Amino acid sequence: MIPWELLGSAQVPGSGEELSLYRRGDEFSLKVKGRELMNSRTHGSEDALAELACAKVADRPCPRLLIGGLGMGYTTAAALRQLGTGAQVVVAELVPAVVEWNRGPLSGLAGNPLMDARVTVREADVARILKAEQRAYDAILLDVDNGPEGLIMKVNDWLYSPDGLNATYTALTRTGVLAIWSAGPDHAFTKRLKRAGFEVTEVSVPARGSGRGGRHTIWLAIRSH
Repeated sequence: MIPWELLGSAQVPGSGEELSLYRRGDEFSLKVKGRELMNSRTHGSEDALAELACAKVADRPCPRLLIGGLGMGYTTAAALRQLGTGAQVVVAELVPAVVEWNRGPLSGLAGNPLMDARVTVREADVARILKAEQRAYDAILLDVDNGPEGLIMKVNDWLYSPDGLNATYTALTRTGVLAIWSAGPDHAFTKRLKRAGFEVTEVSVPARGSGRGGRHTIWLAIRSH
């Protein structure tokens, strides 16, 4: 068995937690406190997050997307594959090192999506963007932490709170789409989305693109007016 090699570590802003990037052969892993957040061999649900959301807005003339959480770039790459040349994709990433890794050792995994002219990277907390902008995005994709049950920082819980969902609702255009990735289902969160005014569909998708292995949850929430 090839041992894991530590490629780099970085402090998560606003938290005492440390995010680490590991490599084993051609496999990469992002971990916090020894717990894996993402593995390069298991990105089917990240692809599905973008595919399901973009299917709702790809026919708009110049759709504008906000992606919260860069990860290994798979969600961004999948979105770009679904969208035309007039699209704009804003990627918000809290940890600057993650952006650096995506331009370095991780760059080839998803086909260098950050090199696409349609992409703008903002090294910022996606919550700050949501609070500041109104009716700005046709779709907002959130792959932050572990879903509604935060793993890295409790401050991420705001995104999934009533206040966070209200801010996200306001940041969407009319009939805009909020798509949220989660490691598992959360029926209480589904109810919270509906109370915020969204029309909600909960989808179970394979963690791996092949369909084998575990499953993750994606919420598709449409702004009703």
